[in-house]
Amino acid sequence: MIPDAAALNLPVREALPALRAALEGPGSAVLCAPPGTGKTTLVPLALAGLAGPPDDACAGVRRVVVAEPRRIAARAAARRMAWLLGEKAGDRVGYTVRGERVVGPHTRVEVVTTGVLLQRLQRDQELAGVDAVIIDECHERHLDADTVAAFLVDVRAALRPELRLVAASATTDAAGWARVLGDAPVVEARGVSHPVEVVWAPPAAPVRPPHGMRVDPALLTHVASVVRRALAERDGDVLCFLPGVGEIARVAGQLDGLGVEVLQVHGRAPAAVQDAVLAGSAGRRVVLATSVAESSLTVPGVRVVVDSGLAREPRVDHARGLSALATVRASQAAGRQRAGRAGREASGAVYRCWAEAEDGRLPRFPAPEIKVADLSAFALQAACWGDPDASGLALLDPPPGGAMAAARGVLTAVGAVDAETGRVTERGTRLARVGLHPRLARALLDAAPLVGTREAAEIVALLSEEPPREYGDDLGAAWRAARRGGDGYAGRWRAETRRLTGALTAAGRQAGGRADSLGGGAVEGTVAALAFPERVARRVDGGAYLMANGTRAELRPGSALTDAPWLAVAAADRPVGAGHARVLLAAAVDEDVARSAAAALYRAGDEVAWSGGDLVARHVEYLGAVELSARPLRDPDPRLVREGLLSGLREEGTELLKWSRGARELRERLAFLHRHLGAPWPDVSEDALHARVDEWLEPELSRARRRSDLGRIDAGQCLQRLLPWAGGRAARLDELAPERLEVPSGSRVRLDYADPERPVLAVKLQEMFGLAETPRIADGAVPVQVHLLSPAGRPAAVTADLASFWREGYRAVRAELRGRYPKHPWPEDPATAAPTRHTKARQALRDAGG
Repeated sequence: MIPDAAALNLPVREALPALRAALEGPGSAVLCAPPGTGKTTLVPLALAGLAGPPDDACAGVRRVVVAEPRRIAARAAARRMAWLLGEKAGDRVGYTVRGERVVGPHTRVEVVTTGVLLQRLQRDQELAGVDAVIIDECHERHLDADTVAAFLVDVRAALRPELRLVAASATTDAAGWARVLGDAPVVEARGVSHPVEVVWAPPAAPVRPPHGMRVDPALLTHVASVVRRALAERDGDVLCFLPGVGEIARVAGQLDGLGVEVLQVHGRAPAAVQDAVLAGSAGRRVVLATSVAESSLTVPGVRVVVDSGLAREPRVDHARGLSALATVRASQAAGRQRAGRAGREASGAVYRCWAEAEDGRLPRFPAPEIKVADLSAFALQAACWGDPDASGLALLDPPPGGAMAAARGVLTAVGAVDAETGRVTERGTRLARVGLHPRLARALLDAAPLVGTREAAEIVALLSEEPPREYGDDLGAAWRAARRGGDGYAGRWRAETRRLTGALTAAGRQAGGRADSLGGGAVEGTVAALAFPERVARRVDGGAYLMANGTRAELRPGSALTDAPWLAVAAADRPVGAGHARVLLAAAVDEDVARSAAAALYRAGDEVAWSGGDLVARHVEYLGAVELSARPLRDPDPRLVREGLLSGLREEGTELLKWSRGARELRERLAFLHRHLGAPWPDVSEDALHARVDEWLEPELSRARRRSDLGRIDAGQCLQRLLPWAGGRAARLDELAPERLEVPSGSRVRLDYADPERPVLAVKLQEMFGLAETPRIADGAVPVQVHLLSPAGRPAAVTADLASFWREGYRAVRAELRGRYPKHPWPEDPATAAPTRHTKARQALRDAGG
């Protein structure tokens, strides 16, 4: 029993009867309990009959498994429960995280990570010996937690209806989780009575919003100043939430000289640091933490929380095959969780580094990982479970179709699923049991026979947790640094190496046969190429690299890899606003290794393309988007030639054809008729001509072989094929859109159809005397625009209404021009004057001579 009776007086105890009733009735429940109520520590002990009165226990429950989202939370929860029992972890309460198992023969409550529970379910779907499972902090919407819940719902429905299931959180979509668990009852516990004052502390000057991984340094400086303010205004330790390790380090650097202990807590922090934070201290402390400190554990002594308002979420660029974390605004739910840390032991305060007006605009909950993350591992888990498309799984949110398609592509490439059915292969089962992303599992199993078991395990361990930036971007150098290193990363790397070596032994290295053609190249390059075959990259112009997935990438200035002709890129990101990727970690390889690792991406064939302004025919070998070799093609397939010429026409336009003046005018007249009369008069825009190329450009196009051939094709003659010959309408072309119009002087003046909205008739003013109405075309539907010219042919006036011009505009034109052109007639009344093409004297001579 618990030795300290005070530990029993946690608020969640009042909810235990309702929770027990739900589990003994429907068998599942959603437990909503605010921070500090004891849901993580008291509930598992009570259900297992280890906490106080027997009435608190759940009938038939002897062994409870608690699933936590993070290793640090799993260890802390287990140690806290063991302490409450007056024991050490490994007795009646134990824990299992990746690479570490602390349980004993008498363990009744086991705390595991959701990833560990996933592996356990795949090996033993019945979870033999387990009576109840608690999925803690389900509000965080980690993909593993969602998957575990879905699998457990299946287990209860098909194999073990007596298995109890609890989804627990402080802030969650209770109705949604209740639905997922089969309309489970929602049990609520009252929160801790310690009040938490909210202090709004926005920056004085605007800061740039987060973009990609970038956080405005000005915001970090402001967060550091708020920490100093909180220390001055409040008692107790300060817990400050920041999005990532880099931001923690920057803020820590700005807090030197405060006279308090500054601790940094994140997933990569050494276990000793994590333990020191959770153990408390006699002196004052500032704990800088990522979201790992949001839930599942209490940091003793904390009375103040400083919240930067930022978090990190996974993002994946399926088009480029790049996965990364992105800095985002933390959700309202995360804000409540963080604030609750200040009121776990006494009254406290939370300093929020944003304006109160912004708070209501924040998202209610964090983005579900299933919506934004790489789904390759999830898709493999679903396939191993027997539901390749996850359509039958009880998920709060369905996986996006595009992300699942990309995941299936990855799994097919590594041989984990059948290309046609999507069902898991024997190889896929082995890959899943390694407990790694499918890419890394493939690299581990396939590289071991080539480079050695230990070497393969060491490199994959480096790839599974990206090494510190100070290790550099050369994977080989990072490997040597990890072997020498005495830092926290090196310790975790050695532990993971031991785990992976054991996994290889358990797998019997049976999966290595697929890669037996690999050879040559450095060890680290071989492993990285097997893990990320679509990221093998060849040096191209300007020192950049082109990856097999089509993404251009650049090394950092001064990189030791700069002169490598080929790289196996293990990690890359895309800087904000950049069209190319940035290499973060890579290894030099030779072409043979690249070809072998990415053999599934190899293709070869004849290629005819429009390049450099003409048709280029080659036989080309590719590794994905990387060109390996090319030679000229003497006799290309006519179909490929035709497609290449069409590409040229799309790229450079139909101007590649021969356009006489008559051809251009015909196109303009047809455009005019299509604009005003519509069908059957054809659309002759560039897009329309490309769409109907078979109707108007054949057979001339089929006989062409190069650019010069296109230049000999008479475009006007080809356009004639688009005229509406059926029904005889084509015969009305000259009537509806005449090339020339006869004006009162008898001249036949060419119409300009360059503007299809209204054609232009440019004519000397004197030739239009006596014409009261503006000429109209297209069956009288469209008046032409008359450009009246001076005797010298220069524009004098523009009108679409001759009658109005004779009445109102002519007088001003006459006054301006008759002195300049006295030999030409300028009558007072042009509407009744005789039109002429000549001067007054010449016209008189013509009149006199008949």
